Amino acid sequence: MRTFKLVAETAGERLDKYITQKESGLSRSFIQELVNSGHILVNNQSAKPSLRLKTGDTITIEIPPETPSELKAENIPLEIIFQDKDLLLINKPPGLTVHPAPGHPDHTLVNGVLALEPEMEDFDDPLRPGIVHRLDKDTSGLLLVAKNRQALANLSAQFKERTIRKYYLALVKGELRPAEGFIEAPLGRDPQNRQKIAVVSDGRHARTGYKVLRYIQGYSLLEVKLETGRTHQIRVHFAAIGHPVAGDAVYGQKESWVKRQFLHAHRLSFALPSNGQVVEFTSPLPPDLEEALKILETPS
Repeated sequence: MRTFKLVAETAGERLDKYITQKESGLSRSFIQELVNSGHILVNNQSAKPSLRLKTGDTITIEIPPETPSELKAENIPLEIIFQDKDLLLINKPPGLTVHPAPGHPDHTLVNGVLALEPEMEDFDDPLRPGIVHRLDKDTSGLLLVAKNRQALANLSAQFKERTIRKYYLALVKGELRPAEGFIEAPLGRDPQNRQKIAVVSDGRHARTGYKVLRYIQGYSLLEVKLETGRTHQIRVHFAAIGHPVAGDAVYGQKESWVKRQFLHAHRLSFALPSNGQVVEFTSPLPPDLEEALKILETPS
């Protein structure tokens, strides 16, 4: 990773244009990508590529490690819940990134998939082969991976048409009431921190359904139904109404009794691309979250 600083000598220049002029080795599109992902800061604050600089502004530029031009198979243990000629259904463990990205060039779920499926069909996106949807690095649970282009198109269409049903188990802070309902609020990049998502007026439509399963020591255990699939949707929606996901260090706060955000993709139903049969699979809470519940339920 390479980090360096620039100081604006004149006022009025666009941020992305100024850096392009100063750093000829960086394309303007790449610079815009770095700005939007929070790798370029102005006076230690996130910004937009169109920001007009002022004289003396300090620009900090962090160049993350390049993602590989091609994926390599890696022997990463993966729990396969179901598979056929078209797809894999994986029970993703926490701490595993789904596909390569800046800062995570390898050791991802797709590296492990390639080891399991060495004859997997080539896809248009070589770094995300067969990836239909994502789970955050520290979210565990059910994840679909297509084995061929036809299955990828079929499953992607099901997601677009919202016929795939995705349910999560989440523990949120506070006693959420009413005990059943929806959160509907548009989501987009946080203008104050481009590495985060926030409820913003010009964001994309997002709707989250929930049902309280039980209240536990000032927390609420929920089954959450995603009706749209926006980045960090569950985490941001519940934080926005004052009930952040337990252990979420980004949108809430860390907890001593749970080592990650308490969020698990536990139920998924979809139509098999091969014959249209609707199937449903479940994944119980993993041991670390079960242990966290036991700690929370134990009187202090």
